Amino acid sequence: MFALAQSQAALPVPGDVLLKRGFSVRSFGTGTHVKLPGPAPDKPNVYDFKTTYDQMYNDLLRKDKELYTQNGILHMLDRNKRIKPRPERFQNCKDVFDLILTCEERVYDQVVEDLNSREQETCQPVHVINVDIQDNHEEATLGAFLICELCQCIQHTEDMENEIDELLQEFEEKSGRTFLHTVCFY
Repeated sequence: MFALAQSQAALPVPGDVLLKRGFSVRSFGTGTHVKLPGPAPDKPNVYDFKTTYDQMYNDLLRKDKELYTQNGILHMLDRNKRIKPRPERFQNCKDVFDLILTCEERVYDQVVEDLNSREQETCQPVHVINVDIQDNHEEATLGAFLICELCQCIQHTEDMENEIDELLQEFEEKSGRTFLHTVCFY
C-alpha cells in the first residue's frame, strides 16, 4: 500500500492518477491544520483535522462560491467527501505502508522525522521518496504521471530493496528532477 503525504491540499492530482491506475493509495496531510487556498496567498482557509470535507465545502460555498468553484477547491472537496469523511493527518496514522511519497521537501522531512520518532516494532522497511511538485495544476499533472510511472516500475521490480536506488537514479536522469529517498522502519 502506498501513502501520499502532502501539504498541498489544492493538488490532489498525484493521488487521483495513482488510484485510477489501480494502486492502493491513501492521502494524508502533515501539518497541524488543513490549509486550503483563500482569497489571497497570505489568507488561506484554515481548518482543524476534525473538520469534515462537507463542513469545509459548505463554509467555502458560503464565503465565495464563484472563487472556490473557479479555482477547483469546491470540486476537490466534493470528490474528497465521497472518498472519506475528513482529511487524515499522517502523524496520527499507525498503518503500515510499503512506500510513502511526498511532493514537497518540507513534508518529506516531517514524514521521516515522524517515522524515526516511532518505536520500531516489526523492523519492516518503508521507503520514503520525495518528488518536488510546484503548486499549480500543470506541474501537479506532470508530477502525477511521473510518480505513477515510478510506482509502476517499483511494483515490477523483483527486489525493491536492491533495485530502488538505481531506479531512482534513472528517473532523475530521465525527468531532470532530484528525488529524495530514505528507508525507515516500523
